[in-house]
Amino acid sequence: MYSLNNSLNHQLKIWLIILLLLITLIILVGGLTRLTDSGLSITTWELFVGFLPPLTDEKWITYFNLYKTIPEYSEQNSDMTLNQFKVIFWWEWFHRQLGRLVGLSVLLPLIYFTIKHGFWVLKKYGIIFFLVCLQGFFGWYMVSSGLVNRVDVSHYRLSIHLVTAFIILSIVFWNFLQLTNLKINQISIKIYSIKLFLFLLFLQLIIGAFVSGMDAGMIYNTWPLMGSSYFPDDTNLIELLNVTLFDNPSIVQFIHRNLAYLIVLIYIYLLILVFMDRNKIFRKPILVIGICLLLQVILGILTILSGVKIIYASLHQINSVLIIFSTLYFLYISKYKEKIN
Repeated sequence: MYSLNNSLNHQLKIWLIILLLLITLIILVGGLTRLTDSGLSITTWELFVGFLPPLTDEKWITYFNLYKTIPEYSEQNSDMTLNQFKVIFWWEWFHRQLGRLVGLSVLLPLIYFTIKHGFWVLKKYGIIFFLVCLQGFFGWYMVSSGLVNRVDVSHYRLSIHLVTAFIILSIVFWNFLQLTNLKINQISIKIYSIKLFLFLLFLQLIIGAFVSGMDAGMIYNTWPLMGSSYFPDDTNLIELLNVTLFDNPSIVQFIHRNLAYLIVLIYIYLLILVFMDRNKIFRKPILVIGICLLLQVILGILTILSGVKIIYASLHQINSVLIIFSTLYFLYISKYKEKIN
């Protein structure tokens, strides 16, 4: 723990739990914003303005006219009405307000705890605020890529935005775990295996963002084959050696599928290690990971087979939060003994 002050630790845990809930919520809303093609509805940065939504018809028309200047409208939504525009506007507006709320929920308590308990609080938790600010910049950097010469945001920038959110979430959760009294003994799990598993999960988040950014999930809506074969039948194997392979939606979906299979294999290896170990305390955490992983695979398959229905795609994304949480917990209790050794 960072402090022997139990009252302070309790306050810090409440703060971090609130942040975990808010960040999870904004990941969910961000995914829905992408799935509803709402992310480009607000075409200006509006860092210090935009707290209030349009309150007059004139203001609504102004926002709509700005939207009409970008390729998404002219090439994809040229028949959109003002009322239809309002639907996508609200998703993006709510997403941005959540971002502001997360920023304030980090900054204000951080200032309070630092003033009351010392500079060490800022030193320990300041990275969270820095990353939240950086995430705001990444959000606009992503949006700006869709305002000129394309109807969607860059899938590379989308992946940066998404993974940064999960990095922030992971740091907050790890700090929360450090404020608990978890004490695990007699651990012999190979720590590198857990780290590899976690690395692959984050790599899968990146590839998943590529799939979402390019609407690659809508290309092949069959499983386990992609069309009539295991490898996408509209692409040659040689394309895997092409430097632009991540710009090919079919290959990106193929990689996303097969990376999932690899993650499952690594999980089975971890599961065997855990059940070979005499310390039974690892069994429940690894089974929780397995349940989340199984659910994730099922939701992924349903997302593909349904042609990317919002309900399945959204649950698929939010369940990834549970997988990251359960894996971080497993890593944390594993590292405890390693430090003692």
